[in-house]
Amino acid sequence: MKHAIQVKKLRKEFNKKAALEDVDFEVYQGEIFGLLGPSGSGKTTTIKILTGELKKTSGNVSVLDMKPDLFTSSDFKSQIGILSDNSTLYERLTVYDNLKLFCKLYNAPLQQIDEVLIQVNLKNDSKKVVSKLSKGMKQRVLLAKALIHKPKLIFLDEPTSALDPGNMAHIHQGLRALNKAGTTIFLTTHNMEEATELCDRVAFLHKGQIQELDKPDDLRYKYSNNTFHIETFSGEKLEIENVPENAEQIKELIIEGSVKRMYTDNPTLGQIFLKVTGRELV
Repeated sequence: MKHAIQVKKLRKEFNKKAALEDVDFEVYQGEIFGLLGPSGSGKTTTIKILTGELKKTSGNVSVLDMKPDLFTSSDFKSQIGILSDNSTLYERLTVYDNLKLFCKLYNAPLQQIDEVLIQVNLKNDSKKVVSKLSKGMKQRVLLAKALIHKPKLIFLDEPTSALDPGNMAHIHQGLRALNKAGTTIFLTTHNMEEATELCDRVAFLHKGQIQELDKPDDLRYKYSNNTFHIETFSGEKLEIENVPENAEQIKELIIEGSVKRMYTDNPTLGQIFLKVTGRELV
């Protein structure tokens, strides 16, 4: 499978203190990859290095088969989209006029504007002045800006942090459609539900180092204690280890019609992160 991003032994220092140390990961073309960690873990620093905003201290980085010396080139910029804490809008212009300017910047057709406004649930707000928008609405305009030129690869730094559940669900739907059409998505988040729902694979970043990297379901299985929890109609609560010798006991409960509810104890990504790093994802 072809890589969209390759990172090997990445290190970044600020004032001789490591913010990232021996970071290794790969992002495949066409996947949604999540870099998960609390504030200060190095997520934003990683994105800034991958988009050319910061220079690495050491290690090897490749994005869309380009090395860092090309990250400032127009060819590179035309193939990526970015939503980060440095993304800005023209506050005195309307939503539509902002996107019109970015269409001209990226040589994108103006027809793209209506399409991305629908994706971010702002179709009926295109004539509003940006300065009058809420924080959540501005976040959605910034996302529209990142999508306006249909990039091959999009970097999203906490893309839904300011959104209510309804708009978050709408954005997720749009991102899945974008990904299905071929766009690779690299996102950072501390929202474990978002990561579980969207990401093909996730990496746990803690204190500047990758602690785990795998598919969400595989991580949940890996850290499960392999137990069935069974609640019967009589109110009994059973914990039965998921091993072959217990299969007959579980079978009998099902045949008797005693099982009201049965589930495994696969932990959430948040619980796994806490177990691996000793801290919450907040």
